[in-house]
Amino acid sequence: MLDKSIPYFNVIMKRPAGIPIPHFILPDGYSFVWFTEGNEQQWAEIETSVDEFSNKDEALHYFQNEYLPFIDELKSRLLFIRNAEGNEVGTITGWWNITGERRDLSVHWFAVKKEYQSLGLGKALVSECLNRLLLIEGDKDIFLHTQTWSYKAIGIYLKAGFEIVRKESFAQYKNDYEQAIPLLKKVLYLKTLQQTEHDSLRR
Repeated sequence: MLDKSIPYFNVIMKRPAGIPIPHFILPDGYSFVWFTEGNEQQWAEIETSVDEFSNKDEALHYFQNEYLPFIDELKSRLLFIRNAEGNEVGTITGWWNITGERRDLSVHWFAVKKEYQSLGLGKALVSECLNRLLLIEGDKDIFLHTQTWSYKAIGIYLKAGFEIVRKESFAQYKNDYEQAIPLLKKVLYLKTLQQTEHDSLRR
């Protein structure tokens, strides 16, 4: 879930090409499934449950406008985790954004329902998404946009090889690095972020 008790700042992260993808396995009773027609209902339910949308209808409207026109791409890029009862409880999408004349690979809409967090599902989702992007697109840089409200997800992204970048961005996203880093240092492991900051300063 988003932590809206702290200030909101945009965070841009980048995973450089050429580094190994960490492998995280799902706990027993869970499985990966790829998008099929009709799964937009489950996507909307998951994203609404973590406060990304105010209601399911709003989430569905967004999905229908942004993703359904690319339904064939969705079938190999939008991933769910399904529990033993057959319910989708987490999702992530390996997608792209256009930056000027550049096509950037990016991770979209990573979420795990609140009651299924802290089980290792998030790390496994990110790992599987990165592997699928590697298979489809080859070994390239991957971006993502997130925010300080999602600091728990940022911790997972850091473990997956993403770095918080100081000045770089993609698509239309704003980069609030200077405002975000002091706040993130308060809610994430300081040592990890200090290393990330050091790496970012070299770019």
